[in-house]
Amino acid sequence: MSLSTSRKSVEKLQSSLQAKAKSEPNYRFYSLWDKVSREDVLLEAYRRSRANVGAPGVDGVTFEAIKATGVEQWLKALQEELRSKSYVPQPLLRVWIPKRNGGQRPLSIPTVTDRVVQTAVVLVLGPIFEADLAPQQYGFRPGRDAKTAVRRVYFHITQHDRREVVDADLSDYFTTFPHGPLLRCVTRRVVDGQLLSVLKGWLTVPVWERTNRGAILCTTEARDRKRGTPQGGTASPLLANLYFRRFLRAWYEHGHYRRLDAHVVNYADDLVICCRPGNGPEALATMRRLMDRLGLTVNERKTRLARVPEESFDFLGYTVGRFYGKDGKPFIGTEPARKAVQRIIERIHDETTRRWNPFPVEKRVIGLNALLRGWSGCFNQGRVIQAYGVIRVYTERRLRRWLMRRAGKRGTGYRQYPDAHLYGVLGLYRLPDNRAAVAKAKA
Repeated sequence: MSLSTSRKSVEKLQSSLQAKAKSEPNYRFYSLWDKVSREDVLLEAYRRSRANVGAPGVDGVTFEAIKATGVEQWLKALQEELRSKSYVPQPLLRVWIPKRNGGQRPLSIPTVTDRVVQTAVVLVLGPIFEADLAPQQYGFRPGRDAKTAVRRVYFHITQHDRREVVDADLSDYFTTFPHGPLLRCVTRRVVDGQLLSVLKGWLTVPVWERTNRGAILCTTEARDRKRGTPQGGTASPLLANLYFRRFLRAWYEHGHYRRLDAHVVNYADDLVICCRPGNGPEALATMRRLMDRLGLTVNERKTRLARVPEESFDFLGYTVGRFYGKDGKPFIGTEPARKAVQRIIERIHDETTRRWNPFPVEKRVIGLNALLRGWSGCFNQGRVIQAYGVIRVYTERRLRRWLMRRAGKRGTGYRQYPDAHLYGVLGLYRLPDNRAAVAKAKA
């Protein structure tokens, strides 16, 4: 089966599942495992998993190794394993990645096999639960992204005068929500025993971690605590959305939004509550009580009440607050947050260090272009020109210095590598320097 054929077939299946879920809100799906193990679903799941690349899991098997031995044979063997119901999730490989605040976050890496099966399950379950998720949820959903969530917040503040904003943060959300209530969220729609068993297996699978001496440390914290979903798994975002829906149902169905004129905007574990002036303190207290009942912990150090425009706040990489136009007239708007700019600056620095000297210049420029295009694609609304200018100047300076060091020369490289050379000869991507150029790039 070709990739294009499998993609169309999977889309047809998803449309059918979503139509059924939308038309019958109380319908429960009894037979789904046979759809997870379909050839077209597994092929599409493999394609998506391969596109995300990712490091190998505990078994060390990579996508390159699978390709070398034959993808078709590997998928057939996996399909037979799923159909015979002999599939068992393998342990996760834990690595630690740096956090923005200087700490470390655990990342649990599934094997390629588990990654493909999780993606296949999400392909089947995603359309079903998409019909149930609240409109206030913007994370990991088709047709929605962080920018639309930021625009919604801006809409609440500027169009409805909800200028008291609860800027909330949950402590370790992905690793703390309880398994029992989460699985009840799933069984409200799904009663396929094999699928539920596999989901539970993913939640409770052991975690392996390599020590500095090369030994393997095995932990079963999730199974012992009966909490959390591993960050790094393909199914984790969907499960996280399902559990957060419980908070939104309580907020809206119990009338808190109407009583306080307070509306939630949520993206994964990030949320803000936009309130009418004077209602912010009560909204904050109500949010704390509901989170406590759900077994979640509010990070008090990062949670605060911001009053716009006197104060600003950051949400999903944007700063929302008061700014001033060229004529000095104040307005409420958005711009890339200082931390977001600092992170891209740090990545540009890492991409132009001495360790890249042996690599061809063309490949280095391609890497920088991908970085710049990706960042500007995420940050292309609101006041972005100033941030673009800072990043553009820094990129030019770093690339010139890298070219000089690579050539064994000293100096800044301004005369040797002027702008005409960087952009005209090497093909460096130039960030827009005016609003018209930003609009053209977005189109």
